[in-house]
Amino acid sequence: MSLKRTAKAHWSGTFKEGSGDLTTQSTTLNKTQYSFKTRFAEGVGTNPEELLAAAHAGCFTMAVGYALSDAGFTPGDLNTEAVLELNTDTLTSTHIQLNLTGSAIEGVSADKFKEIAEGAKANCIVSRALNVDISLSVQYA
Repeated sequence: MSLKRTAKAHWSGTFKEGSGDLTTQSTTLNKTQYSFKTRFAEGVGTNPEELLAAAHAGCFTMAVGYALSDAGFTPGDLNTEAVLELNTDTLTSTHIQLNLTGSAIEGVSADKFKEIAEGAKANCIVSRALNVDISLSVQYA
């Protein structure tokens, strides 16, 4: 079975003065603005790096939930912040930091939670798709 997801980008103008919009298949993003300012400064809209971070956070967090269930635990609350670093001189994504916090997971020890999170980091679809160093910090309360 094959599954395809799509997104569309439109851009008009130069790199610094131009602007564009992004639309996803689900229309959650529907002509959402992006520009040089939203990417490299402060501006209203989104940017590709922010979207990569959101995709990674979502994929990884779902993978942790799946792995916890697969190991016989009932997932409680899982929250992930993904921080993507961009080298603006080389225009290269250099690192993603995943910061996971989990709570209300009966029976799981902090060590087992960290082990499950490390497996999810290595195996989530977005982690496997990216060619960047991916690190992880885990908090369990």
